[in-house]
Amino acid sequence: MSVAATDHSGPWTVDQVLALPEDRTTRYELLGESLVMSPAPGLRHQRASRRLANLIEKAADAAGAQFEVLEAVNVTLPSGLVVPDIVVADRGATAQDGVSIDADAVQLVVELVSPGNKTMDRKFKPMLYAEAAIPYFWRLEFDPAPRLIVCELDIGRYVERTTALAGMTSRLDNPFPVDIDPAGLSRQ
Repeated sequence: MSVAATDHSGPWTVDQVLALPEDRTTRYELLGESLVMSPAPGLRHQRASRRLANLIEKAADAAGAQFEVLEAVNVTLPSGLVVPDIVVADRGATAQDGVSIDADAVQLVVELVSPGNKTMDRKFKPMLYAEAAIPYFWRLEFDPAPRLIVCELDIGRYVERTTALAGMTSRLDNPFPVDIDPAGLSRQ
């Protein structure tokens, strides 16, 4: 039997969060022992996420990489449970029909910065991803113009390697080659 998030008191565990009923209007994440609830992303965010995930998947397939690209999937970290906007994980780790992927199987996470989650997407979540030793972190910013900040793990923290700017095609090499111009990701 699952319990609603509002009926719970005290610290949360990963198992308790994963037992919450599916809710397409809210994302549940566990940071330490605290449950964080975020509203479902807006249309611009969803459009850009789908397009970027499709682009990443096409590039991974072209490179013969044994990865699966997923959107808004639970990732279990040493310090909790998060829901990155896009996850690139080892294909073997996604073979079972589970509800979460362990961070050690994740090669890349992408966060699309939402107006209500700027601090989480820019500061807190990258720190958690680095702590979990996820090799690559990308962050898509929408304002003032779309740009993709590309970071790589280096001695326990992310180092910015490049920024792909709108109107220019950038070649990213890791975790596999992909050419990207962020300009068209969120355009209707």
